[in-house]
Amino acid sequence: MKKFLNLGLQPLANSYLDHNNLNKKEKKFKLVIGFNPKNYLVSILNTVPKEQMFNKDYPYKSSESSTMRRQFKNLSINLKKKFKPNILLEIGSNDGAFLGNFDKKKVIGVEPCKNLANITIKKGYKIFPKYWDTKLAKHITKKNKIDLIYSANTLSHIKNYSEIFKAVNASLNLNGILVLEDPSLLECIKKIAYDQFYCEHIYVFSAISLQKVLNKFGLEIFDIENLKTHGGSNRYYIKRKINKTIQISRNVKKNIKKEINFGLHKFSTYKKFSKKVSESKIKLKKIFESLKNKDKKIIGYGATAKSCTVLNYCNIDKKYFKYFYDTTSFKIGKYLPGTKIKIKKYKKLKIKDTNYVFLGAWNFKEEIFKKEKSFIKNGGKFITHIPSPKII
Repeated sequence: MKKFLNLGLQPLANSYLDHNNLNKKEKKFKLVIGFNPKNYLVSILNTVPKEQMFNKDYPYKSSESSTMRRQFKNLSINLKKKFKPNILLEIGSNDGAFLGNFDKKKVIGVEPCKNLANITIKKGYKIFPKYWDTKLAKHITKKNKIDLIYSANTLSHIKNYSEIFKAVNASLNLNGILVLEDPSLLECIKKIAYDQFYCEHIYVFSAISLQKVLNKFGLEIFDIENLKTHGGSNRYYIKRKINKTIQISRNVKKNIKKEINFGLHKFSTYKKFSKKVSESKIKLKKIFESLKNKDKKIIGYGATAKSCTVLNYCNIDKKYFKYFYDTTSFKIGKYLPGTKIKIKKYKKLKIKDTNYVFLGAWNFKEEIFKKEKSFIKNGGKFITHIPSPKII
């Protein structure tokens, strides 16, 4: 594994603070990212135990995002139409935003965060509040194998990818399909979106790395959809190699060609990326310093895990911010890890409250700009670090 990026000491991205532990010493880890030249995987080198990240206090709820709800609804319609699964399993079912679109008798969820699992269990869904592994996969599929496994932004959180795909193999029937959705490494590198790297994102997959990994388990990608979610994601459709009834789409070759042309198989690409990240840090800090010197009021919009990486790496803390706005119920009234910036319940932006807004949730920029038309009209401005730091 060759190191290419050091984002410094970082707190656990979703360990929001409250009044009781505000002055307590936070756990931090070295966020170093590397590239494996053998299988092209890009990953965090110092991982955090899963129990520290995914537990009964996990703050992110999929159903609180209207974008995610809409996307899950559309996807569920397409999957039913295309694959007609009798039994569907979701790995990382969160609070049931995806499963809620299916008949309760036909779906199973795996969700290790007990606070989230309980939300769906109370609605009558069959949920296993455990971590995904071969033992659990065999237990779930003792009687019937699975027709379709779906997982969004979860498998990249599991360190042992051999265990992931062994468990997938153990639970899928012969013609079963795995639909996997995760941030796109190509988009991450193109956009200088270094905030895709935080404690939970152990891997950021590319099609070329995933293809190499799947090959060892007798699996292959047969289609890829490029999505706008999370600042650019890929939805991979995966089958067993022995299943010859499904043709491999042109999209697979097209995506692989794009990644090779960009150089995702070369270490030099990541070294260049690292240099751009260092430049981005300097530019962003300059913007904040300049606004602070002019006594401008700055707030944050979206107290995300992504913003946690950026602010801690760039040493931008509460002395620059009044507060952050967020819509996630669990985060309101708490403080961002590391920087200790207070999080308030979202309300419409007003020029009397602030002049500048840092886009923590930059991946929802279009949605935010539509929502905040009057703030923009009255001279309100936004600060972004993607693809390079600037005031919009």
